[in-house]
Amino acid sequence: MSNLLLNAITRNRPPFRADQIGSLLRSAVIREARTAFQQGRISREELRSLEDTEIKKLVGKQREVGLKVVTDGEVRRSWWHLDFLWGLDGIKKIEAEHGSIAFHGKETKAETIEIEGKIDFSDHPFLEDFKSLQSIAGDSHVKVTIPSPSMLHLITTVRKEGYRPIDIYTDDQILRRDIAAAYKKAIAAFYEAGCRYLQLDDTSWGEFCSDEKRAGYEKRGFDMDQLAKNYVSMINEAIAGRPDDMVITMHICRGNFRSTWFSSGGYEPVAEILFGECQVDGFFLEYDSERAGDFRPLRYIKDQQVVLGLITSKSGELEDKKAVINRIEEAAQYVNINQLCLSPQCGFSSTEEGNLLTEEQQWAKLGLVVEIAGEVWK
Repeated sequence: MSNLLLNAITRNRPPFRADQIGSLLRSAVIREARTAFQQGRISREELRSLEDTEIKKLVGKQREVGLKVVTDGEVRRSWWHLDFLWGLDGIKKIEAEHGSIAFHGKETKAETIEIEGKIDFSDHPFLEDFKSLQSIAGDSHVKVTIPSPSMLHLITTVRKEGYRPIDIYTDDQILRRDIAAAYKKAIAAFYEAGCRYLQLDDTSWGEFCSDEKRAGYEKRGFDMDQLAKNYVSMINEAIAGRPDDMVITMHICRGNFRSTWFSSGGYEPVAEILFGECQVDGFFLEYDSERAGDFRPLRYIKDQQVVLGLITSKSGELEDKKAVINRIEEAAQYVNINQLCLSPQCGFSSTEEGNLLTEEQQWAKLGLVVEIAGEVWK
């Protein structure tokens, strides 16, 4: 082990040296129950009871592999992001002409969102989902995952060719302001419910890292650097004033559906704006393949924790431990070793369909994260 790792120490607050993203593969019980509910064969109460039982099992497995932080696996959702966005005031669920986003060789369900009124946060079902998980988790640290404010803006305006704002949002600055205000309310509500660890999932930055996607947006008239600055400003406004004992992190990836992806490119195009100015407490960064580039963009990191997503969730093949440790050492040339942590690069089931690996392989991956972190940060 190199001198860079000699002073590595453990960490007892989020994000942890061994952490995770959030989603876990849905069991056969969950899949069958959700189908039965959609077909009207069981009630919502029966579905929720079955979900509770499965979440208890998932929490037990997360503890068993040694994780200090647990999630509900996002098993009550069909999407990593849309279920939350559908629950916001001013947002409606609509059918898309095709899959909501095109992945390489795969297509998602044709569902998305549209703005129909003033964006706000009021009575959201995710609050009850968090309270339920908290009651199951006991003294374990609980992580809540929701899509970033950027995702709401990106999906409804930037990705949507021919977008026409409703009357109250002809000024895009007003839209961004209302999105930030809604998220500020959401963060306060989660805190009041007991949440101390919140993760903002954000694939917009994965798109902004892609030369191909940047060129496409620029062709439609977008100034990508200005858009990045607008998103950082919106996120900072949303999380400003959060209590000192609440940790808010951001997870960035380049798409995750049925073990495939939708964008490629290193972090350099966004690093100075994002890492240098965004006031989250940590970044979960996809780094499981060459599509994510090298570690040089980490030179812009200030005092945030950086959770290296070096373990892929897209396949079941287990990584070589020494190779992962070598990559941690490489990253430590740009960020202090005690600002680094380790996790999978993404969740295992960003949508209810899940990635192409087994539950046993999933738990082996998470166990490997814990094992490696235990060796590096003694």
